[in-house]
Amino acid sequence: MFARLTRVLALSLMASALAFSVAQTLVVARGTDALTLDVHRATDSPTATTISHIFETLMDLTQEGEIVPRLATDWNVSADGLTYTFTIRQGVTFHDGTPLTAEIVRGSLMRLWDVDNAFSYRFLINTVTEMEAVDEYTFVMRLEKPFAPLLYHLTHTFTSIMNPAAIEAAGEEVVSQPVGTGPFRFVAWDRNSRIDLIRNEDYWGERPAIEGLRFLVVPEGTTRLALIESGDAHVAIDVPPQDVARIDANPDVTVYTQPIVRTVYVYFNMLKEPFDDVRVRRAINHAVNKDEIIEFVLGGAARVSDSALPPGIFGYSPVGTYEYDPELARRLLADAGYPDGFSTTLFSPTARYAQDIQTAEAIQSMLAEVGIQAEIETTSDFSAYIAITNEGPETNRVTMGLLGWGVVTGDGDYGLYPLLHSSQWRPTGNNRAFYRNTVVDALLSEARVTTDVGLRTQLYADALQLIHDDAAWLFLHTYSVVYAVRDNVDGLVFHFTERLIADEVTVR
Repeated sequence: MFARLTRVLALSLMASALAFSVAQTLVVARGTDALTLDVHRATDSPTATTISHIFETLMDLTQEGEIVPRLATDWNVSADGLTYTFTIRQGVTFHDGTPLTAEIVRGSLMRLWDVDNAFSYRFLINTVTEMEAVDEYTFVMRLEKPFAPLLYHLTHTFTSIMNPAAIEAAGEEVVSQPVGTGPFRFVAWDRNSRIDLIRNEDYWGERPAIEGLRFLVVPEGTTRLALIESGDAHVAIDVPPQDVARIDANPDVTVYTQPIVRTVYVYFNMLKEPFDDVRVRRAINHAVNKDEIIEFVLGGAARVSDSALPPGIFGYSPVGTYEYDPELARRLLADAGYPDGFSTTLFSPTARYAQDIQTAEAIQSMLAEVGIQAEIETTSDFSAYIAITNEGPETNRVTMGLLGWGVVTGDGDYGLYPLLHSSQWRPTGNNRAFYRNTVVDALLSEARVTTDVGLRTQLYADALQLIHDDAAWLFLHTYSVVYAVRDNVDGLVFHFTERLIADEVTVR
């Protein structure tokens, strides 16, 4: 019955793809939908991929980690590190014809910065104290203290420039009426099914060669592969390990592996027993065989996390791993008052991260070996999952939650401050574990304002060691995205920040 339903869904999606498609439309099949098309409300990678084709940031971050111009053609930082001056690109218009100006840049970033809006990614620019449009194309940010990663933060997709007038006109519908300056315009969004974009014929830069871009939402991996094998999708994200060899053997398809800067972990709600006890958190870390998950669940396309930051990120330091030792896990549980274990719930998304539900099932089995009975709870889609995890401390019912975090700015501040500083507790931040360590807070806060590279490196190393010792998460792995592309597609970029970029794609 399931197989028949899968075939029916595949045929339905194929027909839908053909209805929109012309020869020059790129069709991408992925596991989850965007959560919003409002830049400042966005919180996830599928959303970032979508809106980065519609909206643009002041600067971009290349695959080599270099900051390059986008909507800002030039920038200057004062000697004291407190004033940032940007020259805004002339001749840029929004999709509704509105010219880009410094005042629009100011209005967009002020919306993100405004504490009353309670946007989760406000931390990207929360050290800024003043923004000013000096003239039509000169924009200035001022700070009271230096903030070392500010330029990198301004390459983040969620700082993309929106038109305040378009936001006001759309009202609550702004989440589904995006008006940007990017190379593609929004056409339609059928939630949890597809998003359609069309080429922006008035784009200020080099126009895309393709005429359209469609993101299909296809949670089932076998269905994504059926679409790419038939040619009804050009790209399939997250090829299941067991299918890699077969799909790669297809003469019309190539499978690629792209290392990314995403750490996957299970966070503990430290306001709930027994996860307020570090011995329990350490026991769980020792109970889970991460190497086995990587080998048998992920097909080897990952590495065990030895830090809360992934390698290649400024501030990364390999502080160690919790070795698989179920006997030690049992002793720690007994010391904490749980000689027979306990029961809990493990929340997990489906089709968001590589083999996420299979990873949750492996964790469930390993925890059972030490007496912890973890019931897995999932949701119908990723937006519902995020909504559950986003609750504040009084109402949050998540005890253990599987999540991932991509350090897309390349800087340790982005990987640690929003997730582990106590000022970032949900519902306004991203610290869903409600973790608090005053020493870690002090280290992360100091690392934000010092421009001494050596000192910042040491501050992060000290913080990472404390986070490890606290067993702040069940540290799992950093992984590589495995994706398949039809061989008639050229110019596709899968960025290390986990964004698929189709700006220069051609379809033969």
